[in-house]
Amino acid sequence: MKSKTADTAQSSTQETDGAYLLKIVLYVVLAAIWLRFPEPVSFGSLTLYAFPVGFFVGLLFASHDHFRVDRKIEYVVLIIATILSVFLPTGIFL
Repeated sequence: MKSKTADTAQSSTQETDGAYLLKIVLYVVLAAIWLRFPEPVSFGSLTLYAFPVGFFVGLLFASHDHFRVDRKIEYVVLIIATILSVFLPTGIFL
C-alpha cells in the first residue's frame, strides 16, 4: 500500500496531456524557423542557403526541460520537423 505523500509527490511531477501537446507543437513550430541567406554562404565545399535557427533553439529548450522522461521524443520531433521543413514549403524563413 502506497502512502498518501508518495502519491502526491508522484502526481505533482507528472505533466498533463495538454501541456505535453503544447510543448510538441512548440517544437514543431520552432523547427520550421530558418534563417535564409540572400546569397549562399560557402565554407570550403559546403554551401549553405539557410540555417536552422529554430532547431538549435528547440534543442536548447529540450535539454533544459524539467520533465526529462520524454526528452528523446522531443529530439525526434525536432529532427523530423526540421527535415520536413527543408523539403516541403512549410518553413518560416527570416
